[in-house]
Amino acid sequence: MAQDQPASCKVILANSVAKSLQLEVGESLSKLQRKPLLVGFLANKDPAARLYADWTNKTCNENGINFSLREVDREDLEDNILTANQDDTVDGIIVYYPIFNSRQDQYLQQLIDTSKDVEGLSHRYVFNMYQNIRFLDEERLQKSILPCTPLALVKVLEYLKVYNTILPYGNRLFGHTITVVNRSEVVGRPLAALLANDGACVYSVDVTGVQQFTRGEGIKKRRHEVVEKNGWTLEDCVRSSDVVISGVPGETFKFPTNALKEGAICINFSTEKVGQSLCLGESHSS
Repeated sequence: MAQDQPASCKVILANSVAKSLQLEVGESLSKLQRKPLLVGFLANKDPAARLYADWTNKTCNENGINFSLREVDREDLEDNILTANQDDTVDGIIVYYPIFNSRQDQYLQQLIDTSKDVEGLSHRYVFNMYQNIRFLDEERLQKSILPCTPLALVKVLEYLKVYNTILPYGNRLFGHTITVVNRSEVVGRPLAALLANDGACVYSVDVTGVQQFTRGEGIKKRRHEVVEKNGWTLEDCVRSSDVVISGVPGETFKFPTNALKEGAICINFSTEKVGQSLCLGESHSS
């Protein structure tokens, strides 16, 4: 280990986090009268989409959920989604993108019935996430669906006790500074919004620069706001962060691990190893 790296670190793999969540899922499923059915639509030849579908099938089988993969021509996908919306035996729908690699994909996302959208891609769910609206009903019994990878990263932080359960629900990251290296619309930006809405000061970093997501001083605002941090670098953000989350899908990027604070929690959700000492929470997304 190089001299500029931490003297020691503790590695926690994602499957360690998943075990407790799988138990929770199992308990919930045991209360249902039948196994739920998740339908996946594959309408492309993308190897990554096929891999994602295979992992969905494997995970569903291991956790007591019925899964049906339906391979269709992309021109027939719209009708198939509408049919699944009306099918009472279908409990959830997932589409493996990209389909057209255009705005038509966004149209398809909005076709899925909100009650069957397991990915949280419908406008209502996206709006709720950014507006910090957490429930679909006034009784606060039905939670708004969140996108899977950002939610998984939140679950990792909960497992690592970063969330302070003494604080009120919705403020439990207050006092934490978190850097997220990725600002994609699929993972990075939603994740920064979720963490900031939970009270953290979040630095969102990508090739265009740095943005700060917060709910204002003393988390006084209902939802997060975004401020450009002109002139800031990744190193500036990392030096003040007690949590660093990286998801850069390319082997050319290497994280400047010498800038990490001692004791920092580091999570990698890319399939690339981005730094030799991103020690805590190596998490690989599908």
